[in-house]
Amino acid sequence: MKLKYPCLVLDHDDTTVNSTATVHYPCFVEYMAQFFPDVHMTLEEYFLYNFDPGVVEMFTGICGMTWDQMLDEEKYWKEYVKHHVPEAYSGIREILLEQKKRGGKICVVSHSFSDNIRRDYRENDLPEPDLIFGWECPPEQRKPSVWPLQQIMGTFRMKPEELLVVDDLKPGYDMAKAAGVPFAAAGWANDIPQIEQFMRKNCGLYFKTVKELRAHLFD
Repeated sequence: MKLKYPCLVLDHDDTTVNSTATVHYPCFVEYMAQFFPDVHMTLEEYFLYNFDPGVVEMFTGICGMTWDQMLDEEKYWKEYVKHHVPEAYSGIREILLEQKKRGGKICVVSHSFSDNIRRDYRENDLPEPDLIFGWECPPEQRKPSVWPLQQIMGTFRMKPEELLVVDDLKPGYDMAKAAGVPFAAAGWANDIPQIEQFMRKNCGLYFKTVKELRAHLFD
């Protein structure tokens, strides 16, 4: 059966795996308690600031870190993530298996590192992605840059309409919009009204559950 989107371009954190609430935010709280004890942020605020203005601006502009301090936090986070594996959302594995079964491609564009993404896919028994573009890319090549999507389309000789970006945050939406690629908002990671309202208003496709995404892709 012909695929609606021959290539799925997935975000990783809070789209494929439940990682902010179970890994990244606890790490952030632990680090701040040790090195920036005056900085306090709720989980909801952490989600919101990652949504807009984005993770780098959150650390530098909101938390007040210098670039070197942010790089130090990154080292701490990388070590923390080594020992904490997030779980894939229920139903994600079935979507990826069906995409592969029908001859489709799976790519990942994320602000996590590729090694961690591969580990999470392996530990959750998910099919290996065809391409991954992670945080190890130079800053100018990370989303919201269109560079990852250009690489994917060039590698597989696909048109923009043959891809679907699935992401829970604004940088993914901005990347897809700039590249003329269809975008679907993943709304299952949180229930924050500001994020949901923006995504529903701007994205065209908004799915509150993984099951809804599956129905759109294959039914």
